[in-house]
Amino acid sequence: MASPRAPLPGLALAAAFLVLAALPLLLGASNYLLGLLISALILAGVALAWALLGNLGGMVSFGHAAFFGVGGYASALLAGKLGLPVLLTVPLGGLLAALASLAMLPALRLSGPYFALAILAYAQIFRILATEASSLTGGAAGLQRYPGLPTVFGLDLASRPGAYALLVALVALGCLAYAAIRRSALGLALRAIAESEDATRVVGVNSVLLKAWMLALSAFITGLFGALNAHIIGFLEPDYAFAGSWSVLPIIASVFGGYRTVLGPVGGAVVIYLFDQVVAKGLIAVGHQILLGLLLVAMVLAAPNGLLGLLERKGGARAGA
Repeated sequence: MASPRAPLPGLALAAAFLVLAALPLLLGASNYLLGLLISALILAGVALAWALLGNLGGMVSFGHAAFFGVGGYASALLAGKLGLPVLLTVPLGGLLAALASLAMLPALRLSGPYFALAILAYAQIFRILATEASSLTGGAAGLQRYPGLPTVFGLDLASRPGAYALLVALVALGCLAYAAIRRSALGLALRAIAESEDATRVVGVNSVLLKAWMLALSAFITGLFGALNAHIIGFLEPDYAFAGSWSVLPIIASVFGGYRTVLGPVGGAVVIYLFDQVVAKGLIAVGHQILLGLLLVAMVLAAPNGLLGLLERKGGARAGA
């Protein structure tokens, strides 16, 4: 009888992910395909941040659009109005998104759907603030005059191959950070909080502090990818930067791919985005999100643990045959 497969070490798994993600560059993908993959990787970064909060922090968020928009606007304004280097403003955008999460600390006293709705309300507040602060943000007209990504060591990050390579590296780093936190003592404490917050308080765990830390980390990652997206596309407006899709699509991608795994949200984001843009739009030009919803329902019914869970289950069945 064949022995069960040993799980791949984290570094080997990350290396496999990098090789697969770099295939479009190695095969000479078209600019159109690279553009789709760039957008999919932006979504993958936000989905990873959402899963980090939902899986380890035990908090379901409907308001990650707030962090995405704050990160994008912060980086664009720092680069455009203060003239700071873009490679500095992008992490600063993530940092300011993390600082913005401090405004949401009162919501940490809530749980379940109450927390989710409170975060959704915060996202709407940030969108309104960006619209009304027209002297700073350009209001509803948005921002257009700010620098794009620079050239580093001969690699033009503003080009589609350069932006794609940068995003692959950052998503891979995000996966490694997620895996490291999940294996740590902090990850164990966070999972215990998700199972029973009252029980962890009894043994002296400061659940509010840990949840605040996870919210700030998730906000930082989301803001970082929001900043990168702003410099890649070259424009920002409140209805786009704070759009509800930046809150909903990461949830769909994470659940579809398997939000309790490290690579599930990334794989789910790529599959979901490409299906929506290539297949669903080709079949139904208007209202193609219906097919996206049907695909998600089918996946949840067939594999509650997501796409990665389904693949692992089939692989395990073949190994044990």
